Amino acid sequence: MGAADVVPGVSGGTMAFILGIYAQLLAAIRSFDLIWLKYVLTFKIKPAIQRPHFNFLIPLLIGIFCALLFFTRIVELPKYLHTDPEMVYGLFFGLIVASIIVLLPEIKPLNFGKILSLLTGTILGLLIVTLVPVSTPNTTSFIFFSGMLAISAMLLPGISGSFILLILHKYDTILNAIGHFNFMILIPFGFGIVAGLVVFSRFISWLLASFYHHTVATIIGVLIGSLWVIWPFQNREYITVHNKERLISSTPYWPNTWDNTVLYSIFMMLLGLSLVLIIYAWAERKT
Repeated sequence: MGAADVVPGVSGGTMAFILGIYAQLLAAIRSFDLIWLKYVLTFKIKPAIQRPHFNFLIPLLIGIFCALLFFTRIVELPKYLHTDPEMVYGLFFGLIVASIIVLLPEIKPLNFGKILSLLTGTILGLLIVTLVPVSTPNTTSFIFFSGMLAISAMLLPGISGSFILLILHKYDTILNAIGHFNFMILIPFGFGIVAGLVVFSRFISWLLASFYHHTVATIIGVLIGSLWVIWPFQNREYITVHNKERLISSTPYWPNTWDNTVLYSIFMMLLGLSLVLIIYAWAERKT
């Protein structure tokens, strides 16, 4: 998940879904509920520590932090996104294609309703990843809404939260607020993140519990739609935010010649595809 967050257009939620920990992630977020808050407010330390799923969250957060350090300090993935984008995106393209292959049996047998959900998810994914930045207000309510929408998108497989902030023209605003400790922006944004986690994690958990096959079909569709921006061969457009380039749009193209770049990219696609299928087969055997 940490590695995915380094790559523009790929979300940690996508990787959580691919790796089979998505339901656990949602359950861990939901464990910070009203009962836990009551324990905290009444200073009941032991139950307040025991109720959240820290045995899942702590190693997960450590893994994300280590990946962020590794892929920004040791193996500088952001640098390779500019020098060898075809190989990096090829790997993640293979990962997502494999996850779609693995998930498709979950919605069998196909019927009209599931196909409709699949198409709806695909259209939704395409619409989101092809949006262009728009002018938005800097009001407290909209900053709150931006935080809520960004964290909700981050939880949804196939959509990047940072990409949503770029679309809303709030990425630079939030980074400036962090750099200058502007609490007039950080506080409503933080409350928006908390509200998004509380509401969206419960909403999507309810959808999975009540309409499992249609929800999974929609998520598969969103993953299919996200392949538009993950396809390795793109004419990508970036904007510079705090001396760092951020992806805002991309247009796929089909390579004209089969050179080394294309062959390396295909190799990385196959590697990503194989990794997911091997992990899935191992998990199935363990189960």
